[in-house]
Amino acid sequence: MAMIFEQESRTFSEYLLVPNLTSHSCTPDKVDLSTSIARYHKGGEPSRLSINIPIVSAIMQSVSDDRMAIALARYGGLSFVFGSQPIESQTEMVNRVKKYKAGFVTSDSNATPDATLSDVLAIKARTGHSTLAITDDGTAGGKLLGIVTSRDYRISRTAPDTPVRQFMTPLEHLVFAREGIGLSEANDIIWDHKINQLPIVNEEGRLVAMVFRKDYEEHKENPSELLDNHKRLMVGAGINSRDYTERVPALVAAGADILCIDSSDGFSEWQRDTLHWIRSQYGDSVLVGAGNVVDGEGFRYLVKAGADFVKVGIGGGSICITRETKGIGCGQASSVLAVAAARDEYCRETGIYVPICLDGGIVHDYHMTLALAMGADFIMLGRYFARFDESPTRKLMVNGSYVKEYWGEGSNRARNWQRYDDGSEGGRLTFEEGVDSYVPYAGKLKDNLDVSMAKVKATMCACGALTIPELQEKSRLVVVSATSIVEGGAHDVIQKDSERRV
Repeated sequence: MAMIFEQESRTFSEYLLVPNLTSHSCTPDKVDLSTSIARYHKGGEPSRLSINIPIVSAIMQSVSDDRMAIALARYGGLSFVFGSQPIESQTEMVNRVKKYKAGFVTSDSNATPDATLSDVLAIKARTGHSTLAITDDGTAGGKLLGIVTSRDYRISRTAPDTPVRQFMTPLEHLVFAREGIGLSEANDIIWDHKINQLPIVNEEGRLVAMVFRKDYEEHKENPSELLDNHKRLMVGAGINSRDYTERVPALVAAGADILCIDSSDGFSEWQRDTLHWIRSQYGDSVLVGAGNVVDGEGFRYLVKAGADFVKVGIGGGSICITRETKGIGCGQASSVLAVAAARDEYCRETGIYVPICLDGGIVHDYHMTLALAMGADFIMLGRYFARFDESPTRKLMVNGSYVKEYWGEGSNRARNWQRYDDGSEGGRLTFEEGVDSYVPYAGKLKDNLDVSMAKVKATMCACGALTIPELQEKSRLVVVSATSIVEGGAHDVIQKDSERRV
């Protein structure tokens, strides 16, 4: 007969944290939210990849493109660019993230002196950049002849067919530097000369890179930016268990810092085969996560196959209907507790710590702290990020309120059959495991994350913890009744509608 687990399948809303003593030294400004997201030896070398806040964005069409990846990395988190798209377009997104902030940036907006104002405007529309390098051959490595910025022309007074050579700032009027200059010195030149960009050229006068004032200013405004050794923003990418032999090499070449196999059910030989292939081709040089699983058995299977982290959760996302359609899964709270126990047991046996990522089930901000306390090392969010300006979906007015579109990877709109593949031929979705929906528009990513992370830090202090490992060690949890859940919200009062926040 079937095995029946004794533990109930529970969600985060069924738990509360019981406060511990908060010492004078335990204040939110001292809380460290950094966390490892790749396996490492306890007591040995640290993890090869850590993030500055325990938050990553979901591998979804409606959530994680290059714009989201840039915004989240600047805040200290990480995005996994969605994989349900052609390899070429996914690698282009990864490339754009890696080029966005590198200190020394390879120019992606270039033209020749014979180009026209119309050409300049077309390049600006395509790249979003108003500064163009003018080179002899129109490439990023051509001989630098001048620069065009939005201050060099007025659309209302400059004819569209005006050649660039007539309104560009020529090289003899530019401040530039030679190849080999350090980033600090380059920034000093920018400030001393009150300019917005500094071209870097080699001995032959060919353009090597650009340094921008905005990069320096943005770094000062975002001190927790997630940067690689070359001062570039970091980014992850989703892969599947079908075309990994082509997709993985392309993403590695594009500079993806970590990969993740995206599947609704990761406890499969398909994921094992994918992990084995990556290890056979790249050894341990490529970081890759796997999942999703809901118990210790699934965790151990993927870890032994070579996963650097394991995602936890089946059917807990707001747009996911896997439990409803297939009857598989487990409550997110119960899942993370079970997998965290298996992770800790595996670490005691081997000395290897494999981080786990809670994927789905976060409805309220306090659920984030609960998930971390229960053992998650970091959290993957979809609905949360879909609400922001930086998500790739449309902002619409519906019934008098602004919303943004949000759809699941298992919906007919996404048609991501690779994520729900059962190994059979055909490559199609037989039925949906996700819905197409709207979420309330919430504004800018940074404004919302500031509030959410402030809540997490405050709750950690209430638990007497300044780090995520300390939170996991000290946390005390209590199961709440339905009545006490009602008691926890506003009740027995008449709220002032004008002052209520949505």
